[in-house]
Amino acid sequence: MTIASLDFAQLYRQHLAEARAQPKPPQAWDRRAGELAQRMTVSRYAQDFIARMHLDGAHTLLDVGCGPGTLALPLAARLEQVVGLDYSSAMLDALVHNAQAQGLANVRPILRAWEDDWSDVPICDIVVASRSTVVEDMAAALAKLHAKARLRVYLTHLAGGHFIDPAIQQIVGRTRPAMPDYIYVINILHGMGIYPTLDYITVESQLAAAPDFDDYARRVARSMGGLDDRERQRLRAWYDDASPRDRIGAPLRWAFIHWQKDAGA
Repeated sequence: MTIASLDFAQLYRQHLAEARAQPKPPQAWDRRAGELAQRMTVSRYAQDFIARMHLDGAHTLLDVGCGPGTLALPLAARLEQVVGLDYSSAMLDALVHNAQAQGLANVRPILRAWEDDWSDVPICDIVVASRSTVVEDMAAALAKLHAKARLRVYLTHLAGGHFIDPAIQQIVGRTRPAMPDYIYVINILHGMGIYPTLDYITVESQLAAAPDFDDYARRVARSMGGLDDRERQRLRAWYDDASPRDRIGAPLRWAFIHWQKDAGA
């Protein structure tokens, strides 16, 4: 057996099915639109992402899974047009509101999911997909990103498979299976004849921003698909004695993957 004989797209689908029960519906992100809109103004992750991009020769950008505009709006100030695509209508409402508040008239929202028909989504010089690539069909998603880019594609995908430190998951008495790692993305791109560049963006865990235990437990529960009363009690007992550093846990690492449109397929 050689690596060429492995179907990484199918392996990804199998791994995703084993790691979680159901994909998040748009309503789950609708509920978080306000929270994420407040956080976007102080995002070191966004600063690190944009610092790694090359905008030379680019006039237009498509942001897939744009959310409230964490990347789209800072980039809109440097480009002629930015298209924000998301399957959450509340996220797009936040995008439009934030663009208007910043005096940006070159931001266009499109309500669309990964699995929808993208035939009317415009081809742009640059395509980005930031922390939005937990998809059912990775091969199809990557093909869409590639097809809609004139010059370059930039994306981030979780490295390590966990959104919070597994050691903190163990505190409550269980751990979630690891999500499919970025290495699937690399291997699927290789099978497409694309030669991407790989880097990493490391940020503090989402738990670092929790001001109190209630918010901390809410963040842990969201990552673990809920906490029952006993699990919450275990977490509280540990939280009360843990140091601030231990509460935050290990940092979150994102694989930063990008390629030139003329490089390969």
